[in-house]
Parts: sequence; C-alpha cells; structure tokens
Amino acid sequence: MMSQPVKNAYRLPVFWLVMLLILRTAIGWHFLYEGIAKLFIPDWSSEGFLQVSKWLFAGVFKWMASSPVILYTVDVLNIWGLIMIGLGLMFGCCTRIAAVSGMVLLLLYYVANPPFVGMDFGIITEGNYLLVDKNMVEMFALGVLGIVPTGKFLGIDRLIMAYKIRGHSGEKGEPEGEAVDDGIKSALLSADRPVLNRRELLKNMATVPVFGGFVIAVLHKYGWESYEEKNLERKFDAVTRATIRTFNFSTLDDLQGQIPHGKIGNMDLSRVILGGNLIGGWAHARDLIYVSKLVKAYHHRDKIFETLLLAEKCGINTLLTNPVLSAVINEYWRRDIGKIRFISDCGGKNLQEGVRVSVDSGAAACYTHGGISDQLVKDGKLDEIGKALDLIRQNGLPAGIGGHNLDTVKTCVEYGLKPDFWMKTLHNINYWSAQPHEENDNIWCTNPVETIAFMKNLEQPWIAFKTLAAGAILPREGFHFAFRNGADFICVGMYDFQIVDDINIALGILKQDIHRERSWYA
Repeated sequence: MMSQPVKNAYRLPVFWLVMLLILRTAIGWHFLYEGIAKLFIPDWSSEGFLQVSKWLFAGVFKWMASSPVILYTVDVLNIWGLIMIGLGLMFGCCTRIAAVSGMVLLLLYYVANPPFVGMDFGIITEGNYLLVDKNMVEMFALGVLGIVPTGKFLGIDRLIMAYKIRGHSGEKGEPEGEAVDDGIKSALLSADRPVLNRRELLKNMATVPVFGGFVIAVLHKYGWESYEEKNLERKFDAVTRATIRTFNFSTLDDLQGQIPHGKIGNMDLSRVILGGNLIGGWAHARDLIYVSKLVKAYHHRDKIFETLLLAEKCGINTLLTNPVLSAVINEYWRRDIGKIRFISDCGGKNLQEGVRVSVDSGAAACYTHGGISDQLVKDGKLDEIGKALDLIRQNGLPAGIGGHNLDTVKTCVEYGLKPDFWMKTLHNINYWSAQPHEENDNIWCTNPVETIAFMKNLEQPWIAFKTLAAGAILPREGFHFAFRNGADFICVGMYDFQIVDDINIALGILKQDIHRERSWYA
C-alpha cells in the first residue's frame, strides 16, 4: 500500500499542488542558475568560501581548500550538483532525490559558514538574518517538496509512473517497488485519457517553456549579442565605450614566488607590506568625491578577509593600518583564517591613547602617524613623539616615526630621537597631477631628491609609503624607484585583484641589480 503522506498529497486542492509546482520550478531555476554561473566564471573556486569556515568541521573544510586535487573535485561536484538538482526540480525528474540532494548541499553551505553572531563578518547581508539565512529557508522548502512529490502530479516522474502502470496494467497487483494511489492509477488508465497520449505528454512537459526562458536569459547575460550590437561595437573605440566586459586578473597560479623578508629588530617583515588605506576606505582620490564610498562598499568584511588571506599566500606577512581596523584584524585571527600581523599608525585624537589601543589590540609594531608627526613637529612638540616611542618600547614593540614632510624627519634627528624604523613617503613627481600645493591632496613627497639624499645617511630601516602616489604611478615604475633609492620596505595599498601582479613585479625588481646606493638596513 502507498504511504499515507504520499497518498494524501494528491488529495490536496489543485491550487496548493500548483503552488508547490511553482515553488519547485523557482527553486530549480535558482539551483540551475547558480551552477551555470559558476561554470561560466573563469577559474571559479570554492576555496575562499571554505577557507573562512569557522564552525563545525572547519578543519575539514580548510583541508579541502588546501589540497588542489580535493578542491578541484569539490568544485566539480558543486557545479554539476547544482546543475543536476536544478534540472531535476525544474522538469520534475527524480524529484524526491533532487529535493533531498539539494537539502544536503544547502546544509553543507550552512554548516561551513553559518549566519551566527560573530561568524557573519559583522554585517547584515542580503539573505542572511542572524540564525536564519536563505540557505536554511530554501532547505526547508525542499523538505516540503521531498514530502509532497509534485513530479508525480506534473513532471517527468508522472510520465515514468504512467509508463510503469501501463506496462503492468494487465498484471495482478501494482508495479514492483511502486506504490501508486488508486485515484491516480484510475485517471491514468481511463478510456478518455489514455496513458502517454499527446495531451498527457504536453501537460507533463509544461515546464519546458520555463526552461527555454532560462536558456534565453542566460545567453543574454553571458554575451548573446545582436547583429546591431556587434556593428555598433565596430564603429567605436573599445576604450571609450561604457560596456561591461569580463574582468580577468592574475590568480595564485600565476604567482612567480614568495616575496622576500627582512627584519626590524627581531620582527620579521615582508619587503612588501599591505597598505590599509584602501581596506579602511581612506582613498586619496583627488577630486573624485565618490571614490571613498565606493572603496568602502567594495571592502566589506568578507572581502577584507579574502584580501588578507590572498596577501599571506603571496608571502606578505604584515598589514599597515590604524586602531580603527584593529577589530577587523582581531576577528580575522579569532576565526583562524590567517595570521597576518599589523603595524599600527597609532592614529586618533590622542597619540598616547592610540599607542595603548594598538598594543592592546595585538599590534606587532607601532609608529607615530605621518600627519600627526608633521603637525607635532610644526608645533614644536617633539617631546610628544618621544613619549610615544618610549611607550611603544615599554611594551616590547619596535617603535617608528612617520612623516610626509622631510622636515619632520630632519627635525626629529636633530632633536635626538632614534626610532627603530622610519615611515617616510617616497615617489617621483613626474605624473601629470603632481602639483606641490598644500591645499591639493595629490602629492605626498614634494622633494624626492632631497628625501633620497637625507635618508641615505640614516641607519634605521626605512619603510617607504605612498610609493605609487595613491595610484598615479604604475607599480613597475614606483616599486623600482623606491627600492633603488633606499627603501628597505615598501607599503602599498592593493585591491585583491592587484596583489599577485604587484608581488610578481616586486620579485622581478628585487632580483635585479638596481644599482642601489643606500645600504640595506633590514
């Protein structure tokens, strides 16, 4: 006899069965799209998603991400699992198997990165509402579809069932392994509705037009261009057109090696340090007033974590930031995503308080913020810088002095201050917007020649920052200029899609004989 839940399913009003059919088709569309989208994205991988796992089986998920063979297998199973589940739900084929498989896949997504407080990157994202997220909602919906097999109401499952009933209609009993509701069996065998006639076939393939709409939508999204569009493209320069194109950038597969390291005291430090301005949203965009908001929108917390993890895999072991972002770094550590350290600029209203917050937050080194140092020197308050250095060293950390103005460094040296390292801007002024006017936020090293000459005689390590003049100078030119002219380390703000290329450029420069005159002090 047929199980009670299945038998009662066909006693539901037709309206509810139709609604469940629509729900099944919608979820099928979603699964199918997710699979097709991942299939079309070049070099798509679940690595980042698995790497940031922090709950049950986090170690297993990270192990999967660390093994290229296993990761490739997981990616293939993920993509084709989504596609097959989507097709099964959309066409009503093996509906119960598709529903249960979809539930298992969504459960894995949920377990890997649940929307719990403290594990959700600290922000509310679309489809993620504390304990409940869209994965959970869709998983429960698939549970309903697993209990009520709508494929036997409308879909390929119904045609298969009809075929089996017809084949065994002359035999005693029901088809082996199939429990069929008597009402459905009678309807399928009725004289006015013969099994597998054209009408029955068309009815159970009703979702084909939906699938056709899906195919058209996908083709349109991924480059199905009209004849007119192609001709218009031939008439205009590709650079001047506001057209969205596929954006490909270098991945870890293109990495040519790990960036070398040096030392400041006992602190091991990568020659390239990841700058924190872009991650924190402080963009020197000259007169483009929207850029800071754009940068902040791009660098939501999970993107920050992905960027830091990618930097670590390229050999960058240090981030330069401020006390404001220390909470993000601590979350990165707490979730055991990576171990990147940070140098704090101790920025804030009070330099001493900035040092305390930075030390309490786990900074590996501290220095006096360039703008703050410039102002303190201008006001004749060099003792404030000295007190900050003492407080940093009392906590066992390397202590540095930052400055945009060369006079800041000169005055500190004359005053007798001896930091463990210097933070001083360095870039050429050959770019078109370099106009040394105090009111313009477009130049940060107004006298590079004098800076190079003076820093040459200082025996403390030098971390050069603003080496690309906030994006006005190409990395190959800016990195070479900084390393050749005395910088022991360079601090560079980088988006995630720039990191691999920038590290490859730095590696190439450091392997050359760059005719450096200043000794390496690290």
